[in-house]
Amino acid sequence: MRHSPSGLSVPGPSRRSLLRGVGGAALLTGAGVPLLSACGGSGSSSDPKTVTLGSNSSDAVPKKAFAQIYAAFTKQSGIKVDVNTKDHNTFQEQINSYLQGTPDDVFTWFAGYRMQFFAAKGLASAIDDVWAKIGDNFPDAMKKLSRGEDGKYYFVPLYTYPWAVFYRKSVFRQHGYEVPTNWDQLVALAKQMKKDGLVPIAFGDKDAWPAMGTFDQINFRLNGYDFHTSLMAGKESWTDAKVKAVFDHWAELLPYHQDGAVGRTWQDAAQTLVSKKAGMYVLGSFVAQQFTNKADLDDLDFFAFPEINSSYGQDTVEAPTDGFMVSRSPKNHAGVVKLMEYLGTPEAEAVYLKADSSVVAASSKADTSSYTALQKKAYTMISEAKSLTQFMDRDSRPDFTSTVMQPALQKFIRDPKGVDSILSSVERQKKTIFASS
Repeated sequence: MRHSPSGLSVPGPSRRSLLRGVGGAALLTGAGVPLLSACGGSGSSSDPKTVTLGSNSSDAVPKKAFAQIYAAFTKQSGIKVDVNTKDHNTFQEQINSYLQGTPDDVFTWFAGYRMQFFAAKGLASAIDDVWAKIGDNFPDAMKKLSRGEDGKYYFVPLYTYPWAVFYRKSVFRQHGYEVPTNWDQLVALAKQMKKDGLVPIAFGDKDAWPAMGTFDQINFRLNGYDFHTSLMAGKESWTDAKVKAVFDHWAELLPYHQDGAVGRTWQDAAQTLVSKKAGMYVLGSFVAQQFTNKADLDDLDFFAFPEINSSYGQDTVEAPTDGFMVSRSPKNHAGVVKLMEYLGTPEAEAVYLKADSSVVAASSKADTSSYTALQKKAYTMISEAKSLTQFMDRDSRPDFTSTVMQPALQKFIRDPKGVDSILSSVERQKKTIFASS
C-alpha cells in the first residue's frame, strides 16, 4: 500500500482498501500471538528442491503478482517456492514471534529501519553473497536501504513508490500557476490558489497516518536526511529547535490546508483534487487510484516537495520500499541464495509490474518501456535521489509512531499554537518507549 497500516491504532476500511490497492506494508509490532508459523508448522523444508516463503501479500493484486514471480523462478531453476501467505495485518502483528520460532526460509518485509530492527536482533541472515551478484542492478540509495547497521546486506528490494506534491496540469494551465521549487514559492502559490477560490492543499488525516508524510517532507527538507533518520531512531530530542522549526514552517502552511482534515479520509481529500476543487495534495503516488477516468488520470502530475534549506535542496525522496529478507537459519541455504538472486533481477521486477502497475521497480536496470507517464516520472525521481526515506511509521518504532506521533500530529493540526506542550509530551514519551527493548 502506500506503506503503513496495521491494527495498532487506527485500523479502518480506508486503510484496508489502501492495502488492497497497492499491496504495501504495515506496522511491525513487538510480541505477537504466536499463530504465524512456517509452512507445515514445523519449520522450513529441508528439501533441496523447495524454498519456503512467508508472505504478507494476502490481497488479490499483489498476491497474484508475487505468484507469477515465483512461478517464473521455478521454471528457470527447478526449485519450488512453497508460499505461506497470511493476512497482511496478522503477519505484521505476529512477525516478532514468527521470526523467533520456526520461520520460513524467506519472508516478505520492508526496507530501512524495519529491516534493521530484525537484523540487529539476529533474526535475519546477512546476504552479502547475494548482493555480490545483484549489486549493479540497484542505485546507491536502494543499497543504503538494504543494509543493516553493521554494514551487511539483509534485504532485496522489489518495488517502491514516491511521496510528492500532486496536482492537475489543466488547473495549473488555467490559472497560469508555475511549479514551486522553494518554500516561499509554495506559500505564495497556496495564497494565490486561495484567492482563486481553490482549496490550496487537499488534506485528510482521519486515519492519522497522512500527516506523518507532511512532517517528513518538511523535516528532511529543512534539517536534512541524517537528522531526520536520527530523530526517527529516537536519537534526537523532539524539543530541539530544529524540530520546532519544522512545526513553525508547517504552521505557516497549515491555513492553506483543507479544513476539517482530522475528520476526512485520504480518499475523500483526493476527490477534491479529482474534481478540481483543490490545487495540490501531498501524498504517495497511490493517489492515482482515485482517478478512475483515464482523461483525469492523464491530467495528474506531481513535483518534488520544494526546497527549504539550500544545504539539502530536494535530495531526499520519501519512497516506501518492499522486498524480501532471509530468516536466521534457512533450511535450504543454496536454494535461498538462488531465489534471492533472482528476486534482485530486472526480469523478476518486470514480471511483478506486469500484474501490478501501481508501483515502480526498485532496480535502476528495470525495463520502463511499459510505464505510464506518472510511473516514468516516479521512477526517475526515486532513482536520482541521493537518499530515500521510508515514511515515519517505517523509519521509527511502531509503538512510538502509533501511540505518540499520530495523536500528537492530529492535536497540532487542530491547534498549532499548542506545539510547545505537544513536543514536550512527545519527548517524554519517546524517552520511555525507546528505553525499552
